Amino acid sequence: MTRRTSPEVVLEVRDLVRDYVVRRPVGRFRRERRVVRAVDGLSLQVRAGEAVGFIGANGAGKSTTVKLLTGVLVPTSGTVRTCGLEPSRQRRELARRIGVVFGQRSQLWWDLPLAESFRLLAAIHRLPRPAWEPRLADLVDRLDLGGFLTTPVRQLSLGQRMRGEVAAALLHSPGVLLLDEPTIGLDVLASERLRRFLRSEREEHGTTLLLTTHDMGDVQRLCDRVLVVDGGRLAYDGDLPGLARRVGAQRVLVVDLAAPGPPLHVEGATVLAVEGDGLRQRLAFSPERTTAAEVLARVAAVADVRDLSVEEPDVADVVRQLYAAAAQEQRRAGDRES
Repeated sequence: MTRRTSPEVVLEVRDLVRDYVVRRPVGRFRRERRVVRAVDGLSLQVRAGEAVGFIGANGAGKSTTVKLLTGVLVPTSGTVRTCGLEPSRQRRELARRIGVVFGQRSQLWWDLPLAESFRLLAAIHRLPRPAWEPRLADLVDRLDLGGFLTTPVRQLSLGQRMRGEVAAALLHSPGVLLLDEPTIGLDVLASERLRRFLRSEREEHGTTLLLTTHDMGDVQRLCDRVLVVDGGRLAYDGDLPGLARRVGAQRVLVVDLAAPGPPLHVEGATVLAVEGDGLRQRLAFSPERTTAAEVLARVAAVADVRDLSVEEPDVADVVRQLYAAAAQEQRRAGDRES
C-alpha cells in the first residue's frame, strides 16, 4: 500500500479545559470539595501521517487528553475534534476510524483465547470476513502472534498481551492510532519488537501515531515531533533537536585514539571524561555554536583518531531541564509581581 500524504488535521483541540471535582474528608462529618484542573487551556493539532510523542511528568494531563480525544471524557470547556468528529457525542462513528491502546487496560476478553477476541472485535466493527481475515493474517505474521492465538488472554505474558492489544486496535485498519504507555512493564526486547512493528505500520499504511509515554526510547525511535505538556498546558511543540536547543543541551563526541594521550582541550568543546589513559575521550559541545565535524577536525589536528561516535542528548534529561527552566521562570515572575 502507498503511504497517505494528506495534510488534513486528524486531531485538534482548542482551549481545552478538563476539571475534576475531588472531595476529601474534613473532620468526622464534613467533606471538602476541591476542583483540580487536569487540562488547562490546551491547544494542539496533529496532521495525518505524523508520529507525535506526547510527553510530560506524572499528572501533566497526558492521559486525560487522550481520554478527551477518544470520547471517554467530556471537556469542561473548549473544543475537541478527532477525525473531524466530536468524540464524546460521536463515539460510535469515531470508533470505526481510530485505534486505541491503553498500556494498563485491556480490550481483549480475559478468559477467551486470543483468536476469539479478534473474531468478536471484527463482529463489533461489522467487518466482512473478506476484509478482516487477510488483515488479521497480516497482523499475526508481523507481530508473531501465531504461537499463542489459542491461549486464553489471562495466560499470556505481558509482552504477548501487548502485541495482541496492538493487533486488536489495528484490526479494522484505522487511520489514527493512539497509544497510552504501550511499552510500560515490557522488557527491552519486547519494547523494541513493538517499536519496529509500529514503525513499519506507519511506513506501509500511513497510520497517524499519537504516543503517550514515559519511555524516552519510544519517543526517540518512533516520533518525528514532540509535544511536551506541563500542568495541563503545552510547554513545547517541535522536533527533538529543537527541544534540545531550547534548553541548551549538548551533544557528545566520543573519540577513540590510536595511542594514549592527555585530555583533548580543543576550541568549542569541553572534556567530560578520559578513559583508558586517554585512549577514549568524551567531549561535549553545543550544536548551536559548532558542529561535530568541526570538533572532530580540531581533535584530528592534535591526535590520531582511530574511531568515533556522536551521542545525542538524553531526552529525559532535556525534558527535566525544560521543566526546571519553566519553574525558574515562574519564580522570577512571582518575584517581579511581589
